Formats: sequence, structure tokens, C-alpha cells
Amino acid sequence: MFRILYLSNSIHSSLLANPSMQLPFIEIIESVTPDPNMLMWKFADGDKEIKNGAILTVRESQSALFLNEGQLADVFSAGKYKLETENIPVLTRLKGWKYGFQSPFKADVYFFNTHQFINLKWGTPVPVLMRDKQFGQVRVRAFGSFNLRIKEVGKFFKEYAGTYPRLTIAELEWGIRDFIAAKFAEVLAQAGIAVIDVAGNLSVLNEKVQPLIQPYFSQLGLEVTNFLIASATLPEEVLKHYDTVTGMNMVDDMNKFSQFNTANAIGKDHTALNDAAKQAAALSMILNHQQQPASQPQPTDDITTRLKKLKLLFDEKLIDEAEYATKKEELLKLL
Repeated sequence: MFRILYLSNSIHSSLLANPSMQLPFIEIIESVTPDPNMLMWKFADGDKEIKNGAILTVRESQSALFLNEGQLADVFSAGKYKLETENIPVLTRLKGWKYGFQSPFKADVYFFNTHQFINLKWGTPVPVLMRDKQFGQVRVRAFGSFNLRIKEVGKFFKEYAGTYPRLTIAELEWGIRDFIAAKFAEVLAQAGIAVIDVAGNLSVLNEKVQPLIQPYFSQLGLEVTNFLIASATLPEEVLKHYDTVTGMNMVDDMNKFSQFNTANAIGKDHTALNDAAKQAAALSMILNHQQQPASQPQPTDDITTRLKKLKLLFDEKLIDEAEYATKKEELLKLL
């Protein structure tokens, strides 16, 4: 992973004579990314000093940062550098560089991946509270993703990553997830978006959320290149109201709509309309029976028909078992 070249043929000969000899200086500093999910990692220098005129190679989508005695010395973007005083004047102003590279120097070197890290996840671990003019205080859950990259390496190292020898994007994602959830609630309040419009206007909400959360990431030297709210779960009472409004907008004949709701309610047990319909049907059958003259003989076919209707009422649960038995006995006596 890391490649170290050494100073001279004489040192090389000494190494052959004594394989256990520790080489004192580093001539080449470079690093292939050890993991595509790695944000930052420390160059393994083996506690050796860096040679005057050493070559630093930084690949595309990488940056390198030098620390001298715990103080940030300089940041290098993609390219090949010869570490000499005249090429890097920033280094000469620090205490540790007072010899101007005329002798080897000690420094900590960190590499960073500066490419975009995509499809990072965020969500509200608990519902966030927001105020709404129509529904008052409501709780909303939301989930989504975002893309992120390191924009200012020095600031990111100082403000967040300085205590880590190596840092992955998963560790950063976990650390900032709670902030996004809290900031999402603030954004909803500032944007003044009605809760009933949240689910239907996610693309509009995305455009409003991203610039409002960016200042927090900028403080850490990070940039949010894309922010997405994939879904928003609204409270049950809001969803019911939303469904009702949507259904009303689809109805062009209010009379038919009323008839449909009435018929639908009659078919549901334990509703006022259904109970009223059962009572009306039973009362109608009783009245029809009472209107028949007591002395007038009933045709057998008519009685049979009435028995079938009575059984149908019982099967449909429009009359109870006691009413069915009583009326059935009365009809059978007429045969």
C-alpha cells in the first residue's frame, strides 16, 4: 500500500549487510486509497523522518495534509511535489521547519478522499414536531439520502477529524444523522409549508431544505452536493383528511356521492344507518302481516314466499333469531 525509497547506495549496501537496520528517512510519500469508503487515513511513516527534497504524490480525488508538532502546516491537492523550501514557503514559517529542509524533518501526513460519497442515509429516529395552521401541532417522520464530499480539507481536519487516525464515511454519516433530523424540523418551521402539502411536494421541499442545512456542513469543511427526502409519513388524522379531500375532488355528482356513502354505511355492522335499515325492514314485514285480515285464508304459495323472505331477512341479519322464530311460527300456522 505504501512505498518508501531510501537515500543512497551506501545506505542500501548497509541494509544488505544488516537486514535489521532501520532506514532513517522517507524519500517518497504516496498512498493508494485503502478503502473507497475511507474519508481520512494517516500515512504509515514508521516514525521515520522525511528527507529534504522528498517526493509527495497526491492522486486525483485525494488531498494530503501535513502536521508539524500538532500544527497544520499545509494541504496539497492532486499532483506531484518536491518538498523543498522554495516550493512550499508556508512550511518555513513554522517552528519545526526552521532549518529550511537542509536537514530531514518529522511530520505527520494524512491523506483524504475528496470524491463524492453518494446515497448516504438520513431519517428521523422519532417523529419531529411541527406547527400547522390547520391541524395545530403534528408529528412527522421523514427519510431520505444525501451526497457529501470534503470541500475544505484543513477545516474538516480541525473541526471534526483531527482526533481520528482513520475515519470512514460510515462513522461520519452516523455522527451527523441526528443533526439532519433536528435540522429538518427547523426547516419545516422556517419554510412555512402546510403539513398536508409535505407528502405531495417533496421535490419543492428538497430545494428548500438543502440550502438551509448547508451552513452546518460548511462549518465542518463539508459540502452537501445533493439532498433528497424520499418519503414523509404524516399523522393518521392528516392522512384521513387528505384522503377525504382527494375523494371529494374526484366527485362531480354530489347526489350520487351521497347515495354511495349511504349504501356503504348500511352494509357496515354497528353503524347508525345499518341499524336503522334493519329496524325498518323488520317493521315493514310486521306491518304487512298485520294489514292482512285475520279471517282471510292465505294462499299456500303466498305463505311459502313469505317464509322464504323471512329466512332471507334472518340470513342477512336484518332480524334476530327470536324475531325469526316468532314470525316463522305464525306463518306456519296459516298453512
